[in-house]
Amino acid sequence: MRIFKTDKEDLQEAAENIRAGRLVAFATETVYGLGADATNDHAVASIYEAKGRPSFNPLIIHVPSLAKAKEYVTFNDVAERLAASFWPGALTLVLPRVENCPVSRLASAGLETLAIRVPGHKLALEFLHACDRPLAAPSANPSGGISPTKAQHVIDGLEGKIAGVLDGGPCPVGVESTVVGFSEAGKPVLLRPGGITREALESAVGPVLTHDADGTTPSPGMLLSHYAPNATVRLNATTKEPGEAYLAFGRDYDTIADVNLSVNGDLTEATALLFSALHFLDEMKFERIAVGPIPEIGLGVAINDRLRRAAAPKENKEAVGT
Repeated sequence: MRIFKTDKEDLQEAAENIRAGRLVAFATETVYGLGADATNDHAVASIYEAKGRPSFNPLIIHVPSLAKAKEYVTFNDVAERLAASFWPGALTLVLPRVENCPVSRLASAGLETLAIRVPGHKLALEFLHACDRPLAAPSANPSGGISPTKAQHVIDGLEGKIAGVLDGGPCPVGVESTVVGFSEAGKPVLLRPGGITREALESAVGPVLTHDADGTTPSPGMLLSHYAPNATVRLNATTKEPGEAYLAFGRDYDTIADVNLSVNGDLTEATALLFSALHFLDEMKFERIAVGPIPEIGLGVAINDRLRRAAAPKENKEAVGT
């Protein structure tokens, strides 16, 4: 694993790795983030693979400024006030994606919202400017492990799985960002406590609602409900029935496929295409989607978990744990 220093040459080399679709961990004020080009489906899929993340939860998108954030999400008045008060800083806002948002659907778990923040760390901001693209960056540790606050923590957990780590020293905050979403009425809702206290939030915008943790409001680090297509989903299908779209994996059923997640049977490639494929088939107005068999190994476990939830009767949709 390459240890990138803070000088301009190393910073540019780290950014070149990001632009090439590789993973680079970097220091923020909260914890080290596992950075990937958020507009690159395959790079985002590599995050899940490197972390061994068990399900496709929304990832926090890091950008260098409020102006950049507005290229990807739509702000309401309260969100504007929160950003003005706490950005750059340890606050993540969950807001609607703009039309034709270039951020990978996988990064937002197929949802119409995006979790986004401007980190309050000088090196992180310099890195974002050097990359010149939004970065998806969950904590840079194996899923379920302790969040890393030093470069050595990243090395210990992800050695051999990522291109390198941009060493910014110990993280000054040391806990993840506070996540705030919004009710249908536009009221702020505390989805995850973190580096910004509720008291600080309320001093800026007034009362903040408490999330009921029932999975109805999607958020990194919380229970969430995933995107499900309008079409009925049939799993482990080996035939294509009249009126169905067929979503294939591998070569066995490629001849009947409307979309193939990976002709070569690459689970990382399949992960990268999963949500965009479901959206595409939904937009084609198919009433039913048949999904071919996908092996229950590696990232296939997460893919199958996601598809089972998509196939469940809509009144029985379950929340997914982080």
